[in-house]
Amino acid sequence: MSNTNKKDTVEMNRDPITGTPGSHPVGTGLGSAGGAAVGAVTGALFGPIGMLVGGTIGAIAGGAAGHAAAEQVDPTGEVEYWRKNYSTRPYVDPKRSFDTDYQPAYQYGVTSRNTLKDRRWDDTLESDLERNWATTRANSTLNWDEARSAVRDAWDRTDRTYTAYDTTDRYYATKFANADYRDPSFSEDDYRSAYRYGTYARSAYAGRNWDDKLESDLGAGWEKFKGNSKLSWEKAKAATRDAWHSIERKLPGDADNDGR
Repeated sequence: MSNTNKKDTVEMNRDPITGTPGSHPVGTGLGSAGGAAVGAVTGALFGPIGMLVGGTIGAIAGGAAGHAAAEQVDPTGEVEYWRKNYSTRPYVDPKRSFDTDYQPAYQYGVTSRNTLKDRRWDDTLESDLERNWATTRANSTLNWDEARSAVRDAWDRTDRTYTAYDTTDRYYATKFANADYRDPSFSEDDYRSAYRYGTYARSAYAGRNWDDKLESDLGAGWEKFKGNSKLSWEKAKAATRDAWHSIERKLPGDADNDGR
């Protein structure tokens, strides 16, 4: 890893819930989801978010602060996610090193998606990424043909994270006014962070049910995640739980549709 990358790793925000770098869940990615397919989900009903969260999503660096133009998926957490999961990917050569060879490719996929927010993966984008790989590969021994799948994997997971939060935002923008827990002293922007927190938490804690212990764990992480939200955890937890259960009802295995 280059000195610049080491510096980035030190300075990047930690996981919003645990405070540790890269403590995203170990899970199986959805593989390469085409840009058109992901784009279609963004404007759809809330139902498809089960596929997005079920495939695991990352966290926005700095929690949910700011607006979309300033938000970025946390590169440090994403690199650590791939460190835990890269060996399961079919394109990985076990003789190659993660830190030297694959880490630059995954980081390139994340940072490219963060930067190129208005673009989708297509032949033109791939050509641009291939052209710039030589100057971003650091010490990786992978040529573009060998690195491409890892770059695409990281791009798609990052894109899925953006889409999951965008879908959450759109869904609750239509539900917020009638929520029984709404406190008119606070704005929709304040509650948006709580809805996003529930979305992220349901992905990060996929094996758990909402109970007092989970609520306590999430409460401990709220201050790091909430960004500019003015809500205390006592005010935020109902909206967080609402998002958690709404998503859980869309996931496979919730046969009784009770969100548990």
